[in-house]
Amino acid sequence: MNTKVMVATILVVATLGLAWAPVAEAGVRVFVRVAPPPLRVEAIGVAPSANHLWVGGFWRWGGREHVWVPGHWTVRPSSGATWVPGHWKKTSRGWVFTEGHWR
Repeated sequence: MNTKVMVATILVVATLGLAWAPVAEAGVRVFVRVAPPPLRVEAIGVAPSANHLWVGGFWRWGGREHVWVPGHWTVRPSSGATWVPGHWKKTSRGWVFTEGHWR
């Protein structure tokens, strides 16, 4: 991946992450009537270092439709940390998203 594409990808991920952050920080659960599409198959490539872990992309709710947030490489916060992917769950009130997090 060339540098311009990598920078553009990082900016998109950061922007989409910030758009989602207020909902997660406020502790508000958003229920969506539309099921998320199937996860996309992503080209992962080679890790930038042995300390990096791939965090797969996911569908977030954009207010009118699901919007794909691409996966990215990230550095583990500690050597034993494992990533628990975010996921959508169907409930009686609709679909609700649980954020991914480190364990």
